[in-house]
Amino acid sequence: MSAPRLAVRLGGLALRNPVLTASGTSGYGLDLAPHFDLGRIGGIVCKSLSLRPREGNAPSRLAETPAGMLNSIGLQNIGIDAFVAKTLPELRHHDTAIIANIFGETVEEFGELATRIDAAAGVSAIELNISCPNTARGGIEFGVDADATARVTMAVRRATRLPLIIKLSPNVTDITVIARAAVDAGADILSLVNTFMGMAIDIETRRPVLSSGSGGLSGPAIRPMAVHLVHRVARAVSVPLIGIGGIRSGRDALEFLMAGASAVEVGTATFTEPAAAARVAHEIADWCRRRGVGDINDIVGAALPERGRSDRPAS
Repeated sequence: MSAPRLAVRLGGLALRNPVLTASGTSGYGLDLAPHFDLGRIGGIVCKSLSLRPREGNAPSRLAETPAGMLNSIGLQNIGIDAFVAKTLPELRHHDTAIIANIFGETVEEFGELATRIDAAAGVSAIELNISCPNTARGGIEFGVDADATARVTMAVRRATRLPLIIKLSPNVTDITVIARAAVDAGADILSLVNTFMGMAIDIETRRPVLSSGSGGLSGPAIRPMAVHLVHRVARAVSVPLIGIGGIRSGRDALEFLMAGASAVEVGTATFTEPAAAARVAHEIADWCRRRGVGDINDIVGAALPERGRSDRPAS
């Protein structure tokens, strides 16, 4: 069989294959360049960017768990100006999509960040990290409130022509409510999920392991929950989805695709294997060849009820 077609299109975002890196797990992408050709994956999602540089939280900021890790980095980053002036020109040398992840403490900050990204050459899309506190509204996270999600999405939509991805938090009562609010406000794509809240306690010191107390849980432990949420959101909205959560192999990624995602982001796996995203892309292609799948798009949503068993390729 000839090589399967792995190219995917998520609205205005075209990718050579459905595998991206996840924000916050490989810096701004350049840290991975010594380990593999970045052109082997669909794209790089950069570490979250703010208007001004941030130092982040004090140590300890990472803690290993039995099936993943907790983190409370505190959104440390170099700031939008340094990214546009220094990092983005280097990233443009690599033949892959560049997705800028941004966060703000107010709706206005999100809009300003989007305006600056829109004016910079070489960015393929913007991903909004809405799992951060809205300081203008008492510190509640944008992503846990449908109205706040809609307002920040509309502000960014007005500020950019780029494809707009909203990254959804799983720490909500009903993720489909937030998803619909984002889509109705102008989101082109949804990515899900961000980390689940968790805590680890050092029983010798009787204190939390992380300096901030709680942190975000990622890794294989969350994958079944993340697949479930992608499956739910795929039935609730009609825009393309990007699946995130504990992906370590091509088989893991294929679960998300069959649940309704058109692409995936690989994150925590890169901490132990910097080339994990490239390997996942290779394993997806190998599975397609062995199963006689000529186009990866043919399996997107295969596990959704409306597709039924008749759409399954022969094994």
